[in-house]
Amino acid sequence: MDPGRQVFTVDLLERYAAKGRGIITCMAAGNDVILLGTSKGWIIRHDFGVGDSYEIDLSVGRPGEQSVHRVFVDPGGSHCIAVVVGSGGADTFYTHAKWTKPRVLSKLKGLVVNAVAWNRQQITEVSTKEVVLGTDNGQLHEIAVDEKDKKEKYIKFLFEFTELPEAFMDLQMETTAIINGTRYYVMAVTPTRLYSFTGIGSLEAVFASYLERAVHFMELPGEIPNSELHFYIKQRRAVHFAWLSGAGIYHGGLNFGAQHSSTNGDENFVENKALLDYSKLSEGAEAVKPSSMAVSEFHFLLLIGNRVKVVNRICEQIIEELQFDQTSESISRGIIGLCSDATAGLFYAYDQNSVFQVSVNDEGRDMWKVYLDMKEYAAALANCRDPLQRDQVYLLQAEAAFASKDYPRAASFFAKINYILSFEEITLKFISISEQDALRTFLLRKVDNLAKDDKCQITMISTWASELYLDKINRLLLEDDTAVDNRSSEYQSIIKEFRAFLSDCKDVLDEATTMRLLESYGRVEELVYFAGLKEQYEIVVHYYIQQGEAKKALEVLQRPAVPIDLQYKFAPDLIMLDAYETVESWMATKNLNPRKLIPAMMRYSSEPHAKNETHEVIKYLEYCVHRLHNEDPGVHNLLLSLYAKKEDDSALLRFLQCKFGKGQENGPEFFYDPKYALRLCLKEKRMRACVHIYSMMSMHEEAVALALQVDLELAMAEAEKVEDDQDLRKKLWLMVAKHVIKQEKGAKRENIRKAIAFLKETDGLLKIEDILPFFPDFALIDDFKEAICSSLEDYNKQIEELKQEMNDATHGADNIRNDISALAQRYAVIDRDEECGVCRRKILTVGREHQMARGYISIGPMAPFYVFPCGHAFHAQCLIAQVTRCTNEAQAEYILDLQKQLTLLGGEARNDSNSTLTEESITSMTPADKLRSQLDDAIASECPFCGDLMIREISLPFVLPEEALQVTSWEIKPHTLGNQRTLSLPL
Repeated sequence: MDPGRQVFTVDLLERYAAKGRGIITCMAAGNDVILLGTSKGWIIRHDFGVGDSYEIDLSVGRPGEQSVHRVFVDPGGSHCIAVVVGSGGADTFYTHAKWTKPRVLSKLKGLVVNAVAWNRQQITEVSTKEVVLGTDNGQLHEIAVDEKDKKEKYIKFLFEFTELPEAFMDLQMETTAIINGTRYYVMAVTPTRLYSFTGIGSLEAVFASYLERAVHFMELPGEIPNSELHFYIKQRRAVHFAWLSGAGIYHGGLNFGAQHSSTNGDENFVENKALLDYSKLSEGAEAVKPSSMAVSEFHFLLLIGNRVKVVNRICEQIIEELQFDQTSESISRGIIGLCSDATAGLFYAYDQNSVFQVSVNDEGRDMWKVYLDMKEYAAALANCRDPLQRDQVYLLQAEAAFASKDYPRAASFFAKINYILSFEEITLKFISISEQDALRTFLLRKVDNLAKDDKCQITMISTWASELYLDKINRLLLEDDTAVDNRSSEYQSIIKEFRAFLSDCKDVLDEATTMRLLESYGRVEELVYFAGLKEQYEIVVHYYIQQGEAKKALEVLQRPAVPIDLQYKFAPDLIMLDAYETVESWMATKNLNPRKLIPAMMRYSSEPHAKNETHEVIKYLEYCVHRLHNEDPGVHNLLLSLYAKKEDDSALLRFLQCKFGKGQENGPEFFYDPKYALRLCLKEKRMRACVHIYSMMSMHEEAVALALQVDLELAMAEAEKVEDDQDLRKKLWLMVAKHVIKQEKGAKRENIRKAIAFLKETDGLLKIEDILPFFPDFALIDDFKEAICSSLEDYNKQIEELKQEMNDATHGADNIRNDISALAQRYAVIDRDEECGVCRRKILTVGREHQMARGYISIGPMAPFYVFPCGHAFHAQCLIAQVTRCTNEAQAEYILDLQKQLTLLGGEARNDSNSTLTEESITSMTPADKLRSQLDDAIASECPFCGDLMIREISLPFVLPEEALQVTSWEIKPHTLGNQRTLSLPL
């Protein structure tokens, strides 16, 4: 302990605390509240939380001298139990912080209560819940009080010693909530024994169970002025206990949540038990037993005489002695006792007049040293407050392991030291004893302990560790040549460890440096492994290809992070190494451009292959063309060239006949180069394919000519393909016919019959006269008699059909002439009251404005007019105005232009407006008549009220755009108040 820093300090709290009510006999504290019992039967309460104090007289109504034997207060400072002993016997009182008058517990009349155990987990300000009382005649009672009832709820008898009656000197209780109820733990002490009770249910049920079973106790004989039991409370839960017994201080940990085994009994909730012998407190002199005790987290406060010795609970050493400033009249009796306030974390000492406060000042600050001296390293680390303290613990652990030659363990501890030893000093320790493995361990642990910001140090240390790994691997190989093949050897283990290290440190190792290091040690496999970790896939793939492991190389190339360009770069080597796996990989890879694989496929195709061997390139190209719908001409040309080189041309023909562009608008039907295909097929002598290509290129004559060399049926099929050009079709059939006639080598009469049969296959396209030139000049006409007669009959039928068509045409012309004449004589009857559809004036009434219409000659006194078959009639001038108004601008200008021209020619009158039109008059019309005819077509082709002109007006708006200005002039605009004028009218 640091002597300059006191852990416990003593301060005088109050000099004359009894306030003239006698001398102090007992004391209790809880939650900054202290209760003092006096020799005259008074209780003095000090509440430091609110700064209040008051006195309660418990001797009222009791004869003789009365003294407070014991006083107890709960951890919250609300509930108080006091025992008064006098000539009239003993009485137990209960009082609440809010009460002004205590209540006597009549059922406990005559019993001296020495101990009280509060239910710390469940007690509240308004209710005590279950409280256990221990008496001097060895009985235990249960009591419960609710503040609002102003009296106790019940007082129950729980337990009594029968075998060895002893007074209960102190009690403590803990509860734990479990699934099926509440488990109670009660510890009680007598002058010589420590009892423990536990069970589930109510307190009454727990103690009733001990009627049938033995009570668990620990006996420590010896005399003690005052047997005490204390729990140290941390976060409202007891964590360790101490019993001030005659033999020593019996203490240990408490584990109320442990699963207790049946062999030790249910009461075995005590752990790490120990006994502090009083001889350790006297330093060689006669042992003096403490008269009172208090317990802190790490220390015992023992009252011996007028001093308090502070003993460390862990190392059992006295660390401090506390002295008290007593008055002269109190020195004779000395300090009476100690008590603790677990809630406030304070301790108190008292004599017959004064109260002293013992404060704790960070009692755990030096506990790490205590544990370290005891070599309890884990506990020491748990109590360290700063890195320097932790370094000292690690250093001691490391040096102990180093001294015992446990170098790997020492390295782990050295790696955790950051301040008190430098990196160089530690590494030199291992280098000096040639412990490379321990040095490597130290470096690895050091890297783990460094912060992420120390990138430079991490990289350097990791590189050094890499070299140590490589050195270790080489040394193992030199020691054992068979280590490579032995999987369970240390060599294989260190290889796995090294690879795991590379994987963990791939982001901190310098790529170039590490690769040079691996290369210099000849570790190719580890170099490839590290390259894979650093995504240097080119190195990895190249290595696998050199090893002939195409499948592994392809697996690397198929990773999502691998650039697609590596597929194209290594494609030639991979397809030569394993064509099947390579093509399968290509087919499984998305976004692969087959065009860039053409060099690799051509290299594979140039090599000889067995007849029955599957051509992998053809398989891949077919996949691209049919499944991926690839349109690249290079791909199609390559596939076509591979088909052309096969002995069986069926696949080639199927490929040529397939329309790959089907379904595309304005797209080609094929994507290969037909000229290249033709040259290739001619070179490979694939004649049927050549015929198809000629036909596809519309070179039908060449197609038929070549087909005649291969197969007559093929030539006939090619000739039949031409449908839109009858001359070409006939020419092609003539070529076939000539070939048929020239090739026939049977009897002449038989050849003629075959030629006649061939004519029938042409469906009448060829006649006998077309093929006669192909026969020899000396052929007899009798052989063709039947065919010639049949041909003549066909000609005769055609002549008759032409005559009938001519007669039908003549009859139609006559009907047209008659219709024209009938139209000239057509008329309409106008009622005298008939009105014009536009101006609503009568058609037959002479009006000045209609007397002379421009371009028209008036008929008598009437103005020109139009009458339509629907019955509507219009003045000529009104009809022109109506049509020009409703039609489009271009048509209106056309009509007005015709009217203007008619006006200029207006001096020319008609010869006879009502005369019939003859054929001669139609052909000899004057220019004015022609213009009038055009004007009639423009304005009178249909009735403006019944025709399309009226239908189109339905879609026009009521208000036209040019009328917008007129519409706005009719809008009613609201006037603002500012512009209104008020007019005052006199009354």
